[in-house]
Amino acid sequence: MISTMTTSKSKIGTMTKKPEHSGLLVIDKPQGVTSHDVVAAVRGALHMKRVGHAGTLDPMATGVLVVGFGNATRLLNYIVDHDKTYLATIRLGQRTTTDDADGELLPEEGTIAEFPSRQTVEDVIAHHFTGRIEQVPNSYSAIKINGQRAYDLAREGKDVDLKARPVTISEFSVSAVRYGYASTTCAGSPLADAIEIAPEESWHAETDGQNEPNMQPVMELDVTVTCSAGTYIRALGRDLGSELGLGGHLTMLRRIRVGRFSVDMPNVMTAHTEAKTFTNREGIEVTRNRAVLDDAEHAVDHALDLVASAAASMAMVYLAGGSFEQSCFAIQNVLSDSAGMVCDGAKASCAMKVSTSSGAAVRGFLMALNSHSVSGQGIVAGNVDQTIRNVGQMVKEGMSATDSTIIDIMSA
Repeated sequence: MISTMTTSKSKIGTMTKKPEHSGLLVIDKPQGVTSHDVVAAVRGALHMKRVGHAGTLDPMATGVLVVGFGNATRLLNYIVDHDKTYLATIRLGQRTTTDDADGELLPEEGTIAEFPSRQTVEDVIAHHFTGRIEQVPNSYSAIKINGQRAYDLAREGKDVDLKARPVTISEFSVSAVRYGYASTTCAGSPLADAIEIAPEESWHAETDGQNEPNMQPVMELDVTVTCSAGTYIRALGRDLGSELGLGGHLTMLRRIRVGRFSVDMPNVMTAHTEAKTFTNREGIEVTRNRAVLDDAEHAVDHALDLVASAAASMAMVYLAGGSFEQSCFAIQNVLSDSAGMVCDGAKASCAMKVSTSSGAAVRGFLMALNSHSVSGQGIVAGNVDQTIRNVGQMVKEGMSATDSTIIDIMSA
């Protein structure tokens, strides 16, 4: 059992506060709520304030949202930097204010009748949207500009000037292509009269009034995208549409993986939305969606504990065998590497994340991974050398190495 401990920076201390639950939940976020709404649902289920998430999902999006609570919130900054995989549907031939179906349709100049073949689209993707590219984030994004969220500025009608930033697209594959007609008044409406044609064939739409009124021809792509942190899939859809001269936006977005956390993990927790009506400060009755966990009473049972959380969140190097003292020396020897490690020795097992090349001031932490250390004891130091001395003192004093310990290195 892993506990939270407070200790002196220069010597081994004893546990002084009541342990709290710590771990990571992998939640399949439902459509129609924000990531913060999901965090609020977890706080309510666990009766804890110390809860956060690793990477925002737009309200329209569904899928993997990693939520940390207790001491595991310290892992979130690492998880947010992991690569991610998405499933998306891009509608070409229409643009919206937000680059997804939650926005308002923007007027187009004339009606587009000629649409490219799947083969042409895939060639454009391969030449312009794979590998390392420069991407301008969406105006309706969570990026802060002088302390304000870009989406807040955009909603106020203010100009949002976001700079291009490098991102890496390691996969951008097309699994299906459809041609048909979509509403000119409602973004995200179902595709009517959808057809599929040979990959090398383009499509010439009927625009002479034979199709339904308030409908226009469009093209839809089902795609899979694997990308680096900071990539906006909405921006990919927008830019692909622009490159093809069609305009584009997302009608569906689902995140299926964040690093080692995937939507098909056995412990994934599902949730749904419920409408909630309340009166705001202005006295106006407002109805909005809230997130509700499907098994809230057993939320902790769905969570990864600190051991599994650390192992899934960090790159690890495994060192098998050896004594407790040898494991400590191994830890010291790799502190200059920007990587994680696990020492699985005869008496100790530790996970570490190092985010600086300095051996004197290491950011991150070092946690025990199994029950082979000192019961009720913790070692915390502001610098690596002192921590190693603490470990050595513990061994020198012959303390029992039979239960769990958290060794937590914080930055000096």
